Amino acid sequence: MTAMGVVAVIGESVRVAVYATAGALVLPAEDAEAAREAWRTLGPEVAVVILTPAAARSLAAEETPETPGGPPAVVMPQ
Repeated sequence: MTAMGVVAVIGESVRVAVYATAGALVLPAEDAEAAREAWRTLGPEVAVVILTPAAARSLAAEETPETPGGPPAVVMPQ
């Protein structure tokens, strides 16, 4: 049996809550600081991150999805 990575979802609760039903690690972040903190808490088991547009903007000046060694990320459409 092969171990699978975790999908994490960061952003506003109203946009990310539904991902929990699919087994994703949901990290609600209602503001920029919460989004940055959620990103910093991602563990090595996270294979990919889904970001809301607001969360992606919050991470633009921080450790971004392009940071070497970090998980790849995608941004939800508006």
